Amino acid sequence: MRLGITAFLTDLAMGPADLARAAEDRGFHSLYLPEHTHLPVRADTPPALVEGVHPDDYRRSLDPLVALATAASVTGRIKLGTGVVLVAQHDPIVLAKQIATLDHLSGGRVVLGIGFGWNRAEAADHGVEFRMRREVAREHVLCMQALWTEEQAAFHGAHVSLDPCWSWPKPIQRPRVTTLVGGGAHPSVFAAVAEYADGWMPIGGSGLAAALSELRRAVAARGRDPEDVRVVPFGTVPTDQKLAHYQELGIGEVVLRVPSGASAQMLPVLDGLVPFVERFGDDGD
Repeated sequence: MRLGITAFLTDLAMGPADLARAAEDRGFHSLYLPEHTHLPVRADTPPALVEGVHPDDYRRSLDPLVALATAASVTGRIKLGTGVVLVAQHDPIVLAKQIATLDHLSGGRVVLGIGFGWNRAEAADHGVEFRMRREVAREHVLCMQALWTEEQAAFHGAHVSLDPCWSWPKPIQRPRVTTLVGGGAHPSVFAAVAEYADGWMPIGGSGLAAALSELRRAVAARGRDPEDVRVVPFGTVPTDQKLAHYQELGIGEVVLRVPSGASAQMLPVLDGLVPFVERFGDDGD
């Protein structure tokens, strides 16, 4: 089982290049960074806070793709993931180019974790009707996949219309950049995984055993092999019992939560997680 980390990095925290290098040196498999473009003052829903994440992290979070590009430049092995990018809030042509460029420059190390978002005001500022965000995200991902795979890419849907065009670089990964859908154990999430993604990224992983059969049914109904779909518990606070349970379930990767802070705060936390890597980690792909 491979162990990665995620942290809500901000302009006041340890830099992503330094964190990625420290994580790689300690044997971690992956680094995932979240996205919020901004936090509207008028938002009627408070931040979906979890232990170790603070409101200021949402206000000051770094752009994940730019941050991961700096991480790519100083590392050679660690996977570079978004956890998660709010894909409905992006121009899919631009986002496809950014992700493909990062995958090209990093040697094929990108993992695209996507989410649908919870903040109505944030989505509205991007011109996204909240109730349609899943449909918009779906078309954005499908359009990006066309741009990544087709010599003359085109896509036409209700929310995206792209006539044939050329776009390079293509990602190193084929047929697409590894794509994980973040979210709870919900039919809409499983339907998205089954249609256009490579796996599911449940937050924390609570109730995972019961959800796996539902996910596998959704994937099989699409004519895909459920064994090919990854499940990556995300933002996990580890214990030996929890990680042993994930191993028994056949989970291949778990992403551990590291609170954001200065290097003097984050590096001891990383060091404290190294024994879990030693006991449970296996960085073979």
